[in-house]
Amino acid sequence: MADQHFSVPPSGDGTRSQTILRLAVLAALLTIGLTAVTFWLSYEALHTLASANGLRGERAWAWPATIDAFIVIGEVLILRASLLRRVDWLAVFLTASGSVGSIVLNVASAGEVAPMAKVVHAVPPCAALLIFTALMRQIYRALSAPVVAPSTSVDKVDDTPVVARVAPVEPTPVVPPKPEQAPQPPPAEEEQRPAPIVYRDPRCLVVRPLYDTGTRPGTGAMRAALAAAGHGRVVDSTIRGTIRAEVEEHEPHLGQLPPAIATARTA
Repeated sequence: MADQHFSVPPSGDGTRSQTILRLAVLAALLTIGLTAVTFWLSYEALHTLASANGLRGERAWAWPATIDAFIVIGEVLILRASLLRRVDWLAVFLTASGSVGSIVLNVASAGEVAPMAKVVHAVPPCAALLIFTALMRQIYRALSAPVVAPSTSVDKVDDTPVVARVAPVEPTPVVPPKPEQAPQPPPAEEEQRPAPIVYRDPRCLVVRPLYDTGTRPGTGAMRAALAAAGHGRVVDSTIRGTIRAEVEEHEPHLGQLPPAIATARTA
């Protein structure tokens, strides 16, 4: 697959980008604050329930953590699994168990009261679950956002594989022997040529001839060759990590050649 680049937005979009960033920061701060409030309300209701059922002192304060911690641990594990591009069913089970248990126990802490009071006790754990999920989603988007690499031009590269063109070889004609000469054996068949190399990135065709000097080309020489071939400005990480790496992947012996700069200094 061709290397993807992201160009810096034009200067006219600076105000819009700053506004989006400020709104994202504001939403994150409000989410964190609301998450703390909902967890505190749920924690207080579970503490009341623990105190009414035989737990005193530090134990009554520690017991709610055994319920709400399931939600926190499960959401963090779900975030980790999302960054790894997989599903952690144990994390989903922990989150679901903690959420259901917190809602049921919060409602039970209301006791024998009017139905609206039970609804009031059910709101904090439900809100804690939804808000904490939104917070984890914002963290996931921040961690998985693509890196924007500054570039003066966008490299437009076709994903179609490019086959290196090799001139066809005409067969050597067999000359019949003269009558006075002994028959000559036919010439040995020419060694079978290797199959043409198929590069994923067509810019490799520009860099590959630089190895014909018997040295491993440097970043500056490859950048100049790409610019002369009309590929515009290419970042150094792409030149070394994508283009040169693919050339040497197909022909590993090229990576063992002496660097061109070292050879020039020695000369």
